Amino acid sequence: MNLRIYFTITALLCLTITIAQQGCSDFYPFEQGVTFQITSYGKNKKVAAITDFLVTEATDNFATFKSFLRDKDGEVLNEATFTMSCENDGIVVDMESLVNPNLLENYRDFETEISGTQIVIPNNLHIGQELPDATMNMRMDMSGINISMEVSMTDRTVLTRETITTRAGTFECFVIGYTNTVNMGINRTTTAKQWIARGVGMVKQEDYNRRGNITSSSVLTDFHR
Repeated sequence: MNLRIYFTITALLCLTITIAQQGCSDFYPFEQGVTFQITSYGKNKKVAAITDFLVTEATDNFATFKSFLRDKDGEVLNEATFTMSCENDGIVVDMESLVNPNLLENYRDFETEISGTQIVIPNNLHIGQELPDATMNMRMDMSGINISMEVSMTDRTVLTRETITTRAGTFECFVIGYTNTVNMGINRTTTAKQWIARGVGMVKQEDYNRRGNITSSSVLTDFHR
């Protein structure tokens, strides 16, 4: 089962078009009323889920995001609220934004509790930079049966810069690679890459198995100020 960092998720750096920056984050839209959409694809490259985001509240150093997760037919599977705030010339991301849409769909009928360390995205990203690890713990009450899961994101490194074109536009991105380990009694380790654009957030994400094959992906398909 895969988890994905939706730094807004989403998330992050260097647009090829000019976008005015607001707030303390270079990479995320700390601006009330901004909307964007992430479309997730399965191994077969078919649409697995669509998540729409709205910035409901924003100050110079804090933003609240509302997300609406829908299946490929448009049925709403989950609504959530998460926050981003600024620390030490960068942003930290609330744990609620860590969960992959496919995971939420599998467990949407059960009570869940999420905790862990926040994900850090500095404003001064550069190639070769190593970023702090992050962890997430998720507990699920499945009709009286408690199940726990721990996710660790390690080896977070800024790999390169690339230009990415999606339905939402063309963006110059930093590419962040990392190792993702999921522990539910048995450890499962995969790798991932995330493309992030300044002022926008995540433009693209790919998850890979041990053979290096893509198992799932997500793409920014809409963005409006």
